[in-house]
Amino acid sequence: MSLPASVGGDERLRLFLALRLPDEALDAISAWQHERLRGVRIVARDHLHVTLAFLGARPARELDGIVAALREAAAGCEGIRLAPVRYRETRSVGMLVLDDEGGRAAALAGDLHGRLERLGAYRREPRPWLPHLTVARFRERPRLELDPPAVGTFVPSDAAAYLSRLRPGGAQYEVLEAVAIGARVGGR
Repeated sequence: MSLPASVGGDERLRLFLALRLPDEALDAISAWQHERLRGVRIVARDHLHVTLAFLGARPARELDGIVAALREAAAGCEGIRLAPVRYRETRSVGMLVLDDEGGRAAALAGDLHGRLERLGAYRREPRPWLPHLTVARFRERPRLELDPPAVGTFVPSDAAAYLSRLRPGGAQYEVLEAVAIGARVGGR
């Protein structure tokens, strides 16, 4: 994998791994955001994703191993089907909590977490992984009571390793590498 030109081997990269959504789901969620979310900073359509693992600042030299772990975990996973079931707020974000049919996305996240821990690149959070999609950010909790968008069930398009660069206007995300879900590693 080639890194962006401005990234060196000793540089630290702010990384996360996530499921990407199909265009139809992105379109429906984005329309819902613009209709229903008022007085908050809406997460841009191209930033909508389901985080599998937030790694934080990692040495650039670890990136190949991290992507290999994502590729291997994703290769063994099939049939992920997600659907928004409720809107929820924390003190700084609004999110859509997702139904994870058969727990397949959670199984992928658990497998990935184990692989990343063995690499020394990740430490599991004490709370269980929650399939969700962050749709808004705010400084003061608006306490919105919203029905989720009528997106229906969707299948993630793939999984990706993202570089997150903090900017004054918010984080900018760049997909470093996308991997297929359910593809066999090494052509086996």
